[in-house]
Amino acid sequence: MIQRIQSVYLIFAALSIGALYLWFPALQDETGASLFERESPLFLGLMGAIVVFCLVSILNFKKRQLQFVINRLAIILNFVLLGVFVYRSLTIPGETLVSEKGIGMLLPIISIVFLVLANKAIKRDEDLVKSVDRLR
Repeated sequence: MIQRIQSVYLIFAALSIGALYLWFPALQDETGASLFERESPLFLGLMGAIVVFCLVSILNFKKRQLQFVINRLAIILNFVLLGVFVYRSLTIPGETLVSEKGIGMLLPIISIVFLVLANKAIKRDEDLVKSVDRLR
């Protein structure tokens, strides 16, 4: 059901995490040793799980409560991903590399915003269905 606004929000959330994979920098220090890699199993696993949760949530448009729970799990995974980014950026040695992270650190926050908007739209739909059921 692509015409529902929560589906559009979920697509934007999945696209922002997909863009995170493309824009995420592979930082290296002065010696050429890799500090951040986007092919890291931790980053790939978290980003892949968030995208899969968003897509599964889109496909479960008839089960609004399950969709709501899946979105909350995706929000939690986004916070974990953001925490990993912050931890890794604080443990990087060297002052010049820390300021060159780019937009990649903001994309999980953008994804969280879209997931929260999707949850609000799902709640609004659920309230509408409950009010119609009361009238019967």
